[in-house]
Amino acid sequence: MRLASLEGKLAAALAVAIVVAAGIAAFVTLWSGSPWLGATTTVLLLALPALLFARALARPVAALIRALSGSVVAFRDGDFSFSIGSRRSDEVGDLVAAHNELGRVLREQRQHLFQRELLLDTVVQNTPTALVLVEPGDHIVYANLAARQLLNAGRPLTGDRFADVVAAAPAALRKAIGDGGDSLFNAPFENEEETFHLSQRGFKLQGRPHRLYQLKRLTRELARQEVATWKKVIRVISHEINNSLGPIRSLTHSGRQFANLADTRRLATVFDTIEERTRHLEGFIQGYARFAKLPMPRPADVPWPGFLDSLSRSYAFRIAGPLPPVPGWFDRAQVEQVLINLLKNAHEAGGPGDAIELRVTCNAREHRIEVADRGSGMTETVLANALLPFYSTKRSGSGLGLALAREIAEAHGGRVSLANRAGGGLAVTLALPTARQDA
Repeated sequence: MRLASLEGKLAAALAVAIVVAAGIAAFVTLWSGSPWLGATTTVLLLALPALLFARALARPVAALIRALSGSVVAFRDGDFSFSIGSRRSDEVGDLVAAHNELGRVLREQRQHLFQRELLLDTVVQNTPTALVLVEPGDHIVYANLAARQLLNAGRPLTGDRFADVVAAAPAALRKAIGDGGDSLFNAPFENEEETFHLSQRGFKLQGRPHRLYQLKRLTRELARQEVATWKKVIRVISHEINNSLGPIRSLTHSGRQFANLADTRRLATVFDTIEERTRHLEGFIQGYARFAKLPMPRPADVPWPGFLDSLSRSYAFRIAGPLPPVPGWFDRAQVEQVLINLLKNAHEAGGPGDAIELRVTCNAREHRIEVADRGSGMTETVLANALLPFYSTKRSGSGLGLALAREIAEAHGGRVSLANRAGGGLAVTLALPTARQDA
């Protein structure tokens, strides 16, 4: 126990009072011979000084407690600028020092939070994506600059009813919002037809449900992507046509010479080669047409045992693991064609035929169908381009199998992924939603 502490001061004062009281009581008792007179005299002589001393000791403590209480009220109201001055070296002084340190930490955190909020607001206000936050009462509680420009000619939207704002928007936007999900649509904006992507999500903010709408203009990005796609398609078509027209042109010249020489045997060979090249070119064009005319899927319940049994009649494979009890929900003919292409690729990959396996797993969101082989796998370059239309590393490949698989998977709301396997080989995974897409 330190003497400078409040406890030490009280103990020292009490010890002095006891010593003085004992001395006075002993003196009066010896002088008067009456113990009662000694005790009474001691009480009367020490009562007033004790009260004055106690008051002097408690007054600064009470003042500091009142100051601490007021500062705590200020903290509760969000004002962390208060600090209390004190030179005490006891527990009360330690309490004041801890309180001042707490205020300093809260001030720093408040400043850091303000800087982060300022940074976040700057980013949100300057993003090209329009953001609108709506509370349960259908009132807009936040809208960034892009949203104000897109939906209200730059005027503020906070406090407006979202339904009123949507009612004044183009019909395509009203329909996209009414559908309740993500969508891609075209709508007029600034006297031009623009392509937009709408994303809407619900979440809880401070225990209350809110809804966030994100609207992004995609016209420029889609235009650039369209140009890049056309360039790639033109390069592929030019390559294939030139590969066929070059030999045909050369063979035509040779055929004319053979005809002049009446060399019918060689002339027949020339015609056979020209026919082969024209058939290749015809197949190439038909591949483009088939890829472009892919119909929309018609999903239905598909029990796994019967589906895989039918699939095994085209290519052999081994089923890995148990099949899900929940049937699949997809267009049986389209997905069967995808898996036939994947199994065909697996058999052509160069690995053992009995090592090809098909695994079906299921979770709450999707079915995953994995076709795996023990072939040579793919290089990083091939993995990056394998899903592109007409990209093929095979001499006689059309480059449509994996691209068609991706197209069918995305039409179902799913995806296709490729990955090399540890120990060699490739795994191609087709992920399809378990939920019915009845819209």
